Amino acid sequence: MHMLINVPETVVSDALRGMAAAHPELSVDVENRVIVRSDAPVAGKVALVSGGGSGHEPLHGGFVGRGMLSAACPGEVFTSPVPDQMVRAAAAVDSGEGVLFVVKNYTGDVLNFDMAAELAEDEGVRVAKVLVNDDVAVSDSTFTAGRRGTGATLFVEKLAGAAADEGAPLERVEAVARQVCASARSFGVALSACSTPAKGGPTFDLPAGQLELGVGIHGEPGRERRAMMTSREIADYAVNAVLEDLRPDRPVLVLVNGAGATPLLELYGFNAEVQRVLAERGVTVARTLVGNYVTSLDMAGCSVTLCQVDEELLRLWDAPVKTAALRWGC
Repeated sequence: MHMLINVPETVVSDALRGMAAAHPELSVDVENRVIVRSDAPVAGKVALVSGGGSGHEPLHGGFVGRGMLSAACPGEVFTSPVPDQMVRAAAAVDSGEGVLFVVKNYTGDVLNFDMAAELAEDEGVRVAKVLVNDDVAVSDSTFTAGRRGTGATLFVEKLAGAAADEGAPLERVEAVARQVCASARSFGVALSACSTPAKGGPTFDLPAGQLELGVGIHGEPGRERRAMMTSREIADYAVNAVLEDLRPDRPVLVLVNGAGATPLLELYGFNAEVQRVLAERGVTVARTLVGNYVTSLDMAGCSVTLCQVDEELLRLWDAPVKTAALRWGC
């Protein structure tokens, strides 16, 4: 495998050094692996902290900034960050209004964020937590008990982040995050396996000419393998899987997300098919976002996330955001 790296052991640190050089609006602690808004703590504002294994960029570090996260904690590739990172991040961004931890449902993330919350509260930081578990593909899978946290994480961080930027109290910011979690579902498809720097090759075997329906963001098994399908067929399968679980009765936000190695040419073509299925099913689309936002290193593939919205959530979605990976209205 050819990778644009020095050695596997320094991949995360090298990326953080590069991020610091490219984004002076962020304070990047390479040694302790914490990414913080340079203006944090912001007086009178609830702080949002998230994190997870590296390899899913721009999640989470790319979403630190105005209108989204206050801080992010990157772990090693596909490995949870440790509680010390989360406690350090919470202390750096807490203005006295409290901190919301946004946690994807993976066993390591859940355990470490729970421990960090206890440690931060011992130091006088008020902490609330929300668990993102939007993947409808399987009930239990490698790395997790219960549904996996995937693309809806972006919606939680954006919508709760907008509420926090407006000065909403911790209880309200947490309520927005929980509403989004309850209103969002996702489904992913792999066209190829991803390759970690440490392994230097594919993390699982996906024979040529086959795809994995319902794959997880670490390459976890999905619902089934099939012979390669057309974009139209994949959209029919993925969108219907989401709709069967979500059963929306309000307009939806749509995230057509690339897994890391699928070009925008293909993603926009896939989005056309996603929009077709939604129209056929009578679902109103409020907003659509297409691109690589919650990735799996070099995996070819995509995921679809739908989130039901009311007028308030749509207003929060349209609110200004200025981060390395997502920005509008600023």
